[in-house]
Amino acid sequence: MRALISHAYGPVEELSFAEVPVPVPGPGQVLVRAEAAALNPIDAKLVTGVMRSAIPVMHPFVPGVDVTGVVTRVGEGATRFAVGEPVLAWNGVRSGALAEYVIVDSGPASARRPDGLDPQRAAALPTGALTAAALIEAAALGPGMTVLIVGAAGGLGSYAVQLATQAGARVTATGPATQSALLRGLGADMVIDHTVAEVAPQLLNLLPDGVDVVIDLANAGPRLDRSADAARAGGRLVSPLGGPPGFARDVRAVYTGTVPVPGRLDALAAQAARGTLRVVIGATYDFADARQALIDLATQHSQGKVTITF
Repeated sequence: MRALISHAYGPVEELSFAEVPVPVPGPGQVLVRAEAAALNPIDAKLVTGVMRSAIPVMHPFVPGVDVTGVVTRVGEGATRFAVGEPVLAWNGVRSGALAEYVIVDSGPASARRPDGLDPQRAAALPTGALTAAALIEAAALGPGMTVLIVGAAGGLGSYAVQLATQAGARVTATGPATQSALLRGLGADMVIDHTVAEVAPQLLNLLPDGVDVVIDLANAGPRLDRSADAARAGGRLVSPLGGPPGFARDVRAVYTGTVPVPGRLDALAAQAARGTLRVVIGATYDFADARQALIDLATQHSQGKVTITF
């Protein structure tokens, strides 16, 4: 089979295509013939090695954590899916989605692809939607609460805005003016243009007491201090990227990431199939152009998800 290979830590530009053996599924796994994949910022970080101390990978390494396709072989004890069944999956740090055949665990990080959900949207769902759902749960949002979502127009943010709105929260989203219509269409009540001035002062001009929760998808470490300024005293800041244990004015920090709770991906996929969860796709590339897609993802800012079709 053909796969995009990283032979050692280094620039994304050094990725190359190679013919490699079709993998064999082990216990609890299935082999999937890929129909589409989606890219995430972590893909490039795993290739370059910027995260090697926290998440080392074995080489040769095939990047890509989001995939959808048809099951062609079932490993021992993998009873959730049958040969010929369409599935979608978050592949975790093992990655491997940028290949014609992909090993997928048949646990809660995978789900049957429902009728009405095409491969492109299915591939764009797992990491972004699972992570957004975990963030909304950590934020403990409820009806009438206020939330600021920083980095709202990306692949993760677009889901966070929708799920926060579904929880009954009043959402303020950040994004450039060119993405204001998109964010309002996803459910944001207000949009702050982060390109013209600092976000927190703009938010406090609109809501002087601050918001109940800040969900920051763009910043990490000490940079979260500025976002925390937008939270009310005693509020919370939620992030998937990590940072200080807390902030001034008793603003609590909560950090979480992609959490494959049993049944959650199935429910999100069903929502997407029904059209009650919109999947925003910013760009689509053929598999032959997957390396260029990763280069573009690392150097350009686009709204929504980047997908690869096979």
